[in-house]
This record gives sequence, C-alpha cells and structure tokens, in this order.
Amino acid sequence: MTENASAEKSITATMTSAKVRQMTGRMGARNRRGAGPMEARMKSVASPDLITAIQHLQKAIHAGGVDPLVLELVHLRASQINGCSPCVFAGVQTAKKHGETEERLHSVVAWREAPFFTEEERAALALTEAATRIQDGAPGVTDEIWDAAVTHFDEKQMSAIILNIALTNFFNRINHTIREPAGKTW
Repeated sequence: MTENASAEKSITATMTSAKVRQMTGRMGARNRRGAGPMEARMKSVASPDLITAIQHLQKAIHAGGVDPLVLELVHLRASQINGCSPCVFAGVQTAKKHGETEERLHSVVAWREAPFFTEEERAALALTEAATRIQDGAPGVTDEIWDAAVTHFDEKQMSAIILNIALTNFFNRINHTIREPAGKTW
C-alpha cells in the first residue's frame, strides 16, 4: 500500500459519522448570558448524505499535503474568531492528539505576538484570519497575505488550507445558528 493510500485509508477511517457529529454535537455548557445550561436548538443527527459529503471534504483537505498541526491551528484560529465554542473545544482536543503543546494552543489567539510559531504557521494563520474576518471591516486576503502564504505552500496545499478554512467557517455558522454548546468531545 502506498503512503498516500495508507493516509487516505486512515483519514477515511477516522472521519466517521462520530467525527461529523463531533462538529455538530450536543453538549452541556453555559450560554452567553450565563443563564444556565445552553440547549441546542436541534436534536437531530446529520443525514447520511451530509456525513458522506463532509467525509469527502475532509479527505480532500488531508490529501493536500499540509502538516496536520497546521490544519488544526487553522481550524482553531477560525473558530476562535467566530466564537464557536464547540469547534474551539474540539480543535484543542484534536491538536493535542496530534502532539500540539499547551503553550502553543494557549497562544494561538495571540499568534502575532507569540514566539512559538514558524513562518509557515504564521502565513497559514494570517490567511485564516483574512479569509474568516470578511464582515468586520477587515481588508480580506490582501496580496501581501496571499504572497506570504504561497511562499510556504504549493497550490495543492493552498487549496487544502482554503478548503479547511471554509469548512471550519461552515461548521462555526451552523453551531452559532443552532446554539450548539461545547463541553465534551463527541
């Protein structure tokens, strides 16, 4: 079995229905007003077709050749910007499973000022912020941000990172809409 085939098999095996439910799971937490446990607005499980589609997207992301820790940092930063507690929680847990340190995880929110990130990671985080912050007056993905990213990532990797940013924002918006609380891994 080739390394790519092995990686694809591993990715497919780990991106199960449970992983999709992880991204849209049901957990206990406090709501934003501190008025007790927040309840999700929907209790239904994602449809099998949606799970399959997400599995294909995840497979494409992980086949892009980007370091899994970089992908986790991207996911975590977009989720922090969007205030998506279930995705922040899941992102931290998954990054730890990939060997990420507490020091770096606590510093993602302030990555520009923290000395713990490589130039490659900084380029991916800058791209993540610019692509995520499209409604708050930010300039978006400038030529400077794009040029820094393509210095570190080839076209296939850029596609994977952009898709990862988009998919994270997709889940962040679903979780906000249905008031999905965080609190445990799914």
